[in-house]
Amino acid sequence: MFKTLLKAAIASSIVFASITNAADFTLKLGHPANEDNIWHKAALKFKQSAEEKSEGRISVQVYPSEQLGKEMDVINSIQLGTADMTITGESLQNWAPKAALLAVPYAFTNSEQLRSAVEGEVGREISEQITERAGLVPLAWFERGARHLTSNRPIRTPDELDGLKLRVPNVPLFVKTWERLGAKPIPMAFSEVFTALQQNTIDGQENPLSLINSASFFEVQKYVNLTGHVRSWIYVVIGQDKLNSMPDDLQKIVWDAAAEMQAYEHDMFAADEQQLADTLKSKGMELIEVDTEAFKTKARAAVMESLTPEQIELFNKI
Repeated sequence: MFKTLLKAAIASSIVFASITNAADFTLKLGHPANEDNIWHKAALKFKQSAEEKSEGRISVQVYPSEQLGKEMDVINSIQLGTADMTITGESLQNWAPKAALLAVPYAFTNSEQLRSAVEGEVGREISEQITERAGLVPLAWFERGARHLTSNRPIRTPDELDGLKLRVPNVPLFVKTWERLGAKPIPMAFSEVFTALQQNTIDGQENPLSLINSASFFEVQKYVNLTGHVRSWIYVVIGQDKLNSMPDDLQKIVWDAAAEMQAYEHDMFAADEQQLADTLKSKGMELIEVDTEAFKTKARAAVMESLTPEQIELFNKI
C-alpha cells in the first residue's frame, strides 16, 4: 500500500511539474483596442496559434483596453523587459523617423497601393529602422481603415475647421497638418477622448470607422466627415531582446503564428469596413461628403513642410 501511494504521489508531482513548467516563455501583449475590436480578436488568434504550435511552450497573455498602460507606456515597458508585445503605428516615429510614413495624410489612395508599399522596399526600410532604433521587431501588419473626422457640426471644407478643438494622437505630423488645415489640434491619449468629448473639452477627433464605433463615439458625436485623410497601417511588434532570447524553433513558431494572425485580421478587416458605415448610421451618426481635393491640397503643403529630407525620400518612393 505504501509503495502504491508513493508511486501515485511521484506520478502526481511529475504531472504537476510538467503543467506548471509547460510554458518556457510567456509573452505579454498589451494593446489599446477593446475586446470587440478586430485587433483584439486577431491578438487572440495569435495566442491560440502560438500556444498550439508550441505545444504549450509559449504562453501568450493578451491585455486589451490599455490594461498594461497607454501606447507609449507599453512601448517603454517592452524596452525595459516588463512587457513583450503591442500593436502600434506612427507613434514609433518618436524613435524611428521613417515610421512617420505609416500615417502620412493622403499618401495612399487605395489598399493595393498601400500593400505594395508595406510589403516592398518602403516597408522593409521602415521595419529595419524600427528594430534598430526602438528595439522592436514588426511581426505583422494590419491595414487601418481610412481616418475620418468626427464632430458635432458638419465639416465639408477646411475653412469650416476654424477654431475646432480636435484631439489627435501624439504625432508631430498630425499636429502640424491639422494646424495648417485650420483646426486646433490637441494631442491626447486615446483612453481620454470619450470623456473629453462628453465634457466638451474638445470638439472632435479623427480615427478609422472601426475605432469610432468600438469606442462608442456615436454617443457624443453627431457627424462623420468623410475626410479619408490618412490611409495607413499598424504593426504588431515584439521586443527584439525577447524574441532573440527564444530558441530558433520557437522563434519560427512566433513568426508563423503572426502570419496566421495577419491573414485572419485582413479577412476580418475587409468584411468589417463594409458594415461599419451602416452601423454608425443606425446609431444616429450622419456621414458627410467633403471637398476631398481642398483638404488634400491644403494638407499636402503641411506634409512637405513637416517631413525631413529622409522622410521625403521615402515619401517619394511611395
